[in-house]
Parts: sequence; structure tokens; C-alpha cells
Amino acid sequence: MTDYAIVQTGGKQYRANPGDTLRVERLTGDVGDAVELDDVVLFCRDGDVMLGKPTVLGARVKAEIIDQGRGKKIIVFKYKAKTRYRKKQGHRQLYTDIRITEISLDRRRTRGRKVDGS
Repeated sequence: MTDYAIVQTGGKQYRANPGDTLRVERLTGDVGDAVELDDVVLFCRDGDVMLGKPTVLGARVKAEIIDQGRGKKIIVFKYKAKTRYRKKQGHRQLYTDIRITEISLDRRRTRGRKVDGS
């Protein structure tokens, strides 16, 4: 079994495996910088699953910023019939591409529930 973690950033949750590339909401930093994500909701190592309450203490996901950018443009169009109300607006979401380099657990600071695999 591979090690993985469920990490929360930008109001969303992502499954992080070492070596994976994720597109997340904008994180501060430049391309090549190291980022540490501390909001680990679930941690799995060798089939042992630890569920956080609300997060697993001592669990960290280290990543490297690969790219910063803006997503595709979406059009937000509001319209009300018979009242001459029309509003057209565009939006491009900011994102950061990160590569997961390491998933670690500090056993001294661990707090969480162990979940049976069965």
C-alpha cells in the first residue's frame, strides 16, 4: 500500500500521494519555493489509517510550487426578464500547481483516531 494523506487547502480537500501534482487554490510563494500544508484531515501509512479531529496533529505534507497561473475565463451573466436588467462579468480563478515531495508524521505530536481497515 502506498502512503497518502487527505489535505485541506483553499476550502477544498485533495488526496496527496508523494510525487503527485495537484492544482490548488492560489498559495503565496514563487515557482520553486517549498510549501508545507498542515491541515491534514486523514493520514494513511502501510494500511494504518488515522482520522483527524479535526486534523491529525504532527502530520505534514511538503510540496514544491511548480507553477502559478490563472484558469480559463468563465462568463457570469445575470438577466431578469421584463426589467431591462442585464449584467455580464468575467472571472478567472487564480491557481497554484504543486508537486508533493514528502508526507510525514511526527509521532510525538500525534492526535487522531485510528480507523480499522476492515
